[in-house]
Amino acid sequence: MWGKEKPTHSEAQKLGAQQGAARPAAPAPIETVIGPNTYIKGDIQGDGGIRVEGVVEGTIDTTGNLIITESAKVLAEIKANNISIAGAVRGNITANRVEILDTGRVWGDLTIKSLLINEGAYLRGQTFMPKDLKPPEIEAPARGKKSAATAPKPTPQAAPAQAKK
Repeated sequence: MWGKEKPTHSEAQKLGAQQGAARPAAPAPIETVIGPNTYIKGDIQGDGGIRVEGVVEGTIDTTGNLIITESAKVLAEIKANNISIAGAVRGNITANRVEILDTGRVWGDLTIKSLLINEGAYLRGQTFMPKDLKPPEIEAPARGKKSAATAPKPTPQAAPAQAKK
């Protein structure tokens, strides 16, 4: 645009390296895929990324990322770095970041640092964020010239007269 051509990918990399620009780390590759016709009952542990397309019942514990696809059903306690949920999950989740996509459904408590819920997603459970932030203190607005002592007092309501018999 405006007579300049966009640099090629290799030129952009060289330019970024010359300027000392920090590039975001590449996401960890998916090492394990649980296919749509697979049912696993038990514990899954690992350090790499996991993609679930089938059914898992038990626990999932990985230091990598976890992707739960739209066709997946997971009944498990989950611990992972980042989790993307497009399918159904029943169980508590502990993660750095959880994203529940519009087709995602979660029944369980989340212990997380970051949460993203797309419109149409379903979440039933409590969310805990371990970082202890204190809410801001809000003071009541200062009143103008009138103080509480000079404010008009409400008039007492008269009791209704008893009906004669």
